[in-house]
Amino acid sequence: MTNQQFKKTAFYLFPISMMLLFLSINARSASPSFDCSKVEAGSIEEIICKDNSLSELDQKMATVYKEAEKKAANEVPPVLKAEQRGWIKGRNECWKSEDEKECIKESYLYRIAELQARYQLVDKTGPIFYSCDNNSAKEVVLTFFKTDPPTLVAEFGDSQSLMYLEPSGSGSKYQGRNESAWIKGKEARVKWGYDSQTMNCREKSEK
Repeated sequence: MTNQQFKKTAFYLFPISMMLLFLSINARSASPSFDCSKVEAGSIEEIICKDNSLSELDQKMATVYKEAEKKAANEVPPVLKAEQRGWIKGRNECWKSEDEKECIKESYLYRIAELQARYQLVDKTGPIFYSCDNNSAKEVVLTFFKTDPPTLVAEFGDSQSLMYLEPSGSGSKYQGRNESAWIKGKEARVKWGYDSQTMNCREKSEK
């Protein structure tokens, strides 16, 4: 190989080698927000430490939580820290699941989406106002958030409900703890509370 051929070959191989080096370093560098040297053997934390995608989710959680903390600085009562401790306890119950990694992943995704929606850390659509059961005073307010999975915050009277998008044959169905909303076009069917009657709602016209 001549000197000119060597230089030409090196010119083409250098970017490839650098890309492979970057990918190798990036794969090794994925680590969670906590110290993996201090986790217990067989714990959920150990599973997270050994899995790059779960480690990245934990880092994202830490970032989102810090953003939420800023928004919750004047929250009364201050519930964010207590709820986060409760979430960690729930995440660590994933050892009971047949698919521990999938359980951990879903736990992170849903908690991250909850914080992003509750503290309005992502883009949103709304609030959109609906009148229900042909009664203009019976109002439901829906605000949609671009989270993963998609979420909405519903308001009815003095209460709120965070709901997650679920598969639906038509329209968009969101499910909360004991509340649900099925939206199609300008109409919404809302259930508020366990075993409650469905409210038939329609989007209010802009004044």
